[in-house]
Formats: sequence, structure tokens, C-alpha cells
Amino acid sequence: MTFRPTITPTSRPLTFEVEAIDEQGTARTTAIAGEHPLTLYVDKREIVTLMTMGQAPEALAIGYLRNQRLVRSIDDIAAVQVDWETDAVVVTTRKAIKGLGNKMKKRTVTTGCGQGTMFGNLMDEIDSIELRDDVRLPEDALFSLLDALRHHETIYKSAGAVHGCALAAYGAAGAEILAFVEDVGRHNAVDAIAGQMWLDRIDGSDKIFYTTGRLTSEMVIKAAQMQIPFLVSRSGLTQMGYEIARKTGITMIGRAVNKHYLLFTGKHRFEKQLTPTLLA
Repeated sequence: MTFRPTITPTSRPLTFEVEAIDEQGTARTTAIAGEHPLTLYVDKREIVTLMTMGQAPEALAIGYLRNQRLVRSIDDIAAVQVDWETDAVVVTTRKAIKGLGNKMKKRTVTTGCGQGTMFGNLMDEIDSIELRDDVRLPEDALFSLLDALRHHETIYKSAGAVHGCALAAYGAAGAEILAFVEDVGRHNAVDAIAGQMWLDRIDGSDKIFYTTGRLTSEMVIKAAQMQIPFLVSRSGLTQMGYEIARKTGITMIGRAVNKHYLLFTGKHRFEKQLTPTLLA
């Protein structure tokens, strides 16, 4: 029997209506994105306070612990309880985490907005990451994903001010969005996807990860840790993000909008769609 931790599914309202004055001087009611502090506790020890929209707080907590390598398996987590009255999420493990104090002593401040701290020796683990080389991403599958995301209902369309991340699979019928999360920080959105993957036992080794945010070192490391070989963004990338993508061999695509993209690394996994040549 597959073990699943006890969780208390709870989400905050994602948008709130406020009044604003437009350029014509007219009062208008408009939606804005929610933002709430959420302090993460593990076995009664305070770990971090995240600023989050509150769409998937349980998955966010699990994914944060996963991507920070504080917890090695979903089977190590007994329960996740969210209490919005105290703005807290409490994670109880089945066995106490060894060396938690030491892992928290070494922190790397990253460019993530809202929260940008990486614990332990994550940068040192890059060399041990191995991604599948027997999977391919056809160009038409990329375009299918971008089209599906363009039509996907999002908080960004109504309120702006958020980043979105998606996990997708692809097949003969095109791209399929398996999970989509938005949050005030792109790192929160990717962590929530990571947590949902653990909860649903989803193997990332043949999946596509999409983000609206820039591809920094933090984003590339997290995607590689989830064993995802394809990383796509509608935005750009940083120099360290590029170097880590090259080192891990991840297939990284940036500036992906409609039929446009830039393929930066991992070119061997990408299959360009050939255009028939007109014969004279």
C-alpha cells in the first residue's frame, strides 16, 4: 500500500477586490492577488516564513522541504497541517530529520523574490544529478504546450502580480498540463509543483517544466533535482542558470512565446520540426 501523509487541504482566497482610479479619473473595482505569510515548522522547529498567495500551501511546504533536501522522501512525512489563523504550516515527520541544524547553518541567498534561501550543500550536489538522455521533445510538442498554457485560466489574467509554473506531459495528442500553480514568487510555484509530484507519485524523468519567471540557478537546480529533463520559460535566464543547465545537461528553452523560442542547452533532446523544401 502506497503511503500518503495526512494533510489538511486548505487554500486562501486567491484574489481580492479593491478600488482604483484609472487614467481617466474613473473609480474602478479591480482584482489584486493575495499575499500572506506562512511560517513553516518541522517537528516543532521553525524553518522559514514564506510569502505566498496560498493556493496550495500543503504542496508548497512539502515541495520546499523536498527541494531544500531537508526531507529525502514523501514517506518521511507523517502529516501536514495548515492553520491560517496563525499563518503556520506544521510538518510532522515519521522520524526526526538528522542533521537539520547543520543543514540550516549553511545558506545561499538567491535571486528568488519573496524568499530566496537555499539550505545545505545543494550547489555541491549538481555533479551527482543525472537526467535521462533517451527522451526527446519535438518542436510541435513545445508549441502545443505553449498554446495550451495561453488558453489556460490564470490568476495573472485577472489580477497580475504572480508567477505561474506548470508540469506537463506530451504524447500523440499533444501536451497535457498535469499541474499548474501560481504564486507571488516563482520559487514558491515550483516548490508547490514539486510537492504535488511527491503526493501524486509523479515521475518527472520524461516531463516538461514550464515557468513564467526567469531561469536562475535556483530554478535550474530545482528542475534538475526533480529529474525533469525539459525546462521552458517565457522569460530569459541568468549566467549562472545557463552554466548549471550546461553542467546538468538539462534541455533549457527561454523566451518561449507562441512560435518563438531560444534553445540554450541540451540540444540533443530537442527535435526540430523540418519544413518541407519546395522543389523548383
